[in-house]
Amino acid sequence: MLESLADEIAALPRRRVSELRARFAEVCGEPTPSHNKVWLVKRIAWRLQAKAEGDLSERARRRAAELAAEADVRLSAPPADADTTQNKQPATLRMPVDDRLPRPGTILTRRYKGRSLQVEVLEQGFAFEGKTYRSLSAVAKAVTGAHCSGHFFFGLTAKGAKS
Repeated sequence: MLESLADEIAALPRRRVSELRARFAEVCGEPTPSHNKVWLVKRIAWRLQAKAEGDLSERARRRAAELAAEADVRLSAPPADADTTQNKQPATLRMPVDDRLPRPGTILTRRYKGRSLQVEVLEQGFAFEGKTYRSLSAVAKAVTGAHCSGHFFFGLTAKGAKS
C-alpha cells in the first residue's frame, strides 16, 4: 500500500462526519444518507484501497452475482398478523418468583416512626396507600425517602443475609 494512502486511511477516524460524507461522495461518486462515522470510515477506506490496488476480479463479481441470484432472500418483513405457527400461544412476560416473598394477598405490617405501615402483596407488585409499586424497595423508598432494601425494611431478610 502506498505511504500516502496509508496516511489518508489512518486520518479518516479523526475527521468529522460531515467531512467523511463529503469524502464518501468524492470517492464513491454518490452521496450517502448515513451519518454513522464507523461505517463511513470503513467504506471510504475500502474504496480507496480498491481504487489503488485493484477492485474485485470479473470472476469474483460473476460468482457473487450467482450466489446472490440463488439465495432465498426475503425483501420485506412478514406482515405483523401473519400466523407462522399452527398453535400460536400469546407471549407472556414471566417475572422471576422471589421465594422470600409471601403469597399474593398477604399483608406485610411494619411500624415506622410511629406509623403502622401495611403493604399488600399483589400478583404483580405491591399495594401501599392506594398506589401500586413494582418492588418492596420502591415502597420502602416512598416511606423513608431514601433507597433501602425492601426485604430488609419489611423484615423478610435479616441484616447482612445473602439472598
